[in-house]
Amino acid sequence: MGLFSNTALSEAQEESRVVEEIRQQLDLDGLTAVMLFVSIDYDLDKLAGELRQAFPDSIPVFGCTTAGHIGPDGYQRRGLQVTGIYGASVSVQTELIHPLDQCQAAVLALGQRVDNDPLQNTARRFGVLLVDGLSRLEERLAAALHHCFPDIPLIGGSAGDDLSFDSTYVYADGRFLSNAAVLALFETDAPFTAFKFQHFVPTRELLVVTEADSENRTVQEFNGEPAALAYAQSLGITVEDLSPEIYSCHPVMLKLGSDYYVRSIQQCNDDLSLTFYCAIAKGIVLRLGEAVSPLEAAKKAFADVHRLVPKPSLIIGCDCILRRLEFEQTGQLQQVGKLLVQNKVIGFSTYGEQFNALHMNQTFTGLAIGEL
Repeated sequence: MGLFSNTALSEAQEESRVVEEIRQQLDLDGLTAVMLFVSIDYDLDKLAGELRQAFPDSIPVFGCTTAGHIGPDGYQRRGLQVTGIYGASVSVQTELIHPLDQCQAAVLALGQRVDNDPLQNTARRFGVLLVDGLSRLEERLAAALHHCFPDIPLIGGSAGDDLSFDSTYVYADGRFLSNAAVLALFETDAPFTAFKFQHFVPTRELLVVTEADSENRTVQEFNGEPAALAYAQSLGITVEDLSPEIYSCHPVMLKLGSDYYVRSIQQCNDDLSLTFYCAIAKGIVLRLGEAVSPLEAAKKAFADVHRLVPKPSLIIGCDCILRRLEFEQTGQLQQVGKLLVQNKVIGFSTYGEQFNALHMNQTFTGLAIGEL
């Protein structure tokens, strides 16, 4: 039996009911692993208890809270989405990393444990990383994992809480936890490929970070002026006009090597500083980003994926929440969502995305798994 998946979705509001409806849609026979994405408006302790009863201890169950998820109906805002992964050609082990401020030591221990497992085949493995989206430790964690597993493709996303920016959680070992991450290590005989894409290009408009609080991912000044004021002026608007919708359509970009990566703004603060979703530092030079067609960028990316993996049975996707906000604002949400459904994407709207050693924003990172 090859690898295949089945996704169940319920928007029931009561914890026992939502898990019951999910279980009715999934078959336990042949179930290898369970990946879940859930909106923040549940009692997570109660939900964890229901999930523990619903699935045997022998089946790894992992996931996170979201800013919306992606499933068989495209973009979803609420409820619990669970994907069962089946087949003798795939195995999954999950590793909880907690607390995140000690992630280097935890990852080192994990690397030693995995390297000493004679049954593991590095060439047939990939990792899916889900991490507390308000931890501000994604860069450190992704770099540590890539250092320990340089030959294993890694994609992932930062958990969300529907833009409340209060608390985000990952689910592992039967619990929802903040200050934590879960790494799901897949091993499969099926073909697979990791990929990423975005739909922004840099303009000539420069914003130099002249004052910043790197630990808190906050920029106090661009070009020697209050950051929010300088950013708003570069767009020809006022500070009062700044909003998540503006940030989603007009990010800034950082050049690393020959590529540009998006650095997205999370919020404007009372002191006119700007807090970012990604690492930021004094002295870096950013360019204002300009959007190209997101639909065409996605079509091209998926066409490239299909050349590498001709018949994907599943694509795990981590898609920045700011992308969804932009699609909503520009009336493209249904079109992009339909394209994701056509390409069998299961995933969530994130507070940041991971791709190998990098943490980034306003990007789609994905892992396509093919048929045998």
